[in-house]
Amino acid sequence: MDEYQQMDQNDESLRKYKESLGLGGGGERIGDPSDPRQVIIKSLGLEVEGRPDIIIDLTNPGALEDLKNHPFTIKEGAQFRMKARFSVHHEILSGLKYVQVVSRGPLKQKMQEMIGSYSPNTTDKPEYEKKFETDTAPTGMLGRGKYHAVSKFIDDDKTTHLHFEWSFEVKKDW
Repeated sequence: MDEYQQMDQNDESLRKYKESLGLGGGGERIGDPSDPRQVIIKSLGLEVEGRPDIIIDLTNPGALEDLKNHPFTIKEGAQFRMKARFSVHHEILSGLKYVQVVSRGPLKQKMQEMIGSYSPNTTDKPEYEKKFETDTAPTGMLGRGKYHAVSKFIDDDKTTHLHFEWSFEVKKDW
């Protein structure tokens, strides 16, 4: 990383490009050098207008197991969006995306959301947050029920940074 920061210091367009990657900013890099993970997903959240956010702190032991075994409720027809807080360590992360497969019985729906490319976090920017596109919960009697989801965060190199299962219930009311 330091080598990238020093290359072609006199090239204005390259300097701007490197700044867009986070290579020209201030602050010391953060993270434990002995931790091999390149991306650490710190929390997942669910935002619904007019309701408090549901935040799952993934730094807590057992958080992923709780997410799998304790479904949360979404009101039918509610507009919601997910968000993720994460940090990047060691090197530039290219093409991080969120992939999710939701199933109920024999029906499956796959969605994919591009998160982007990020430079390692620094003391000036200790973490990133990505808010996903707004989605709408199913409606009607056939839309209500328990759904199972398998999600993962994967990059352009096909490295899976987090893989987890979770569930939610669509109900007539909160």
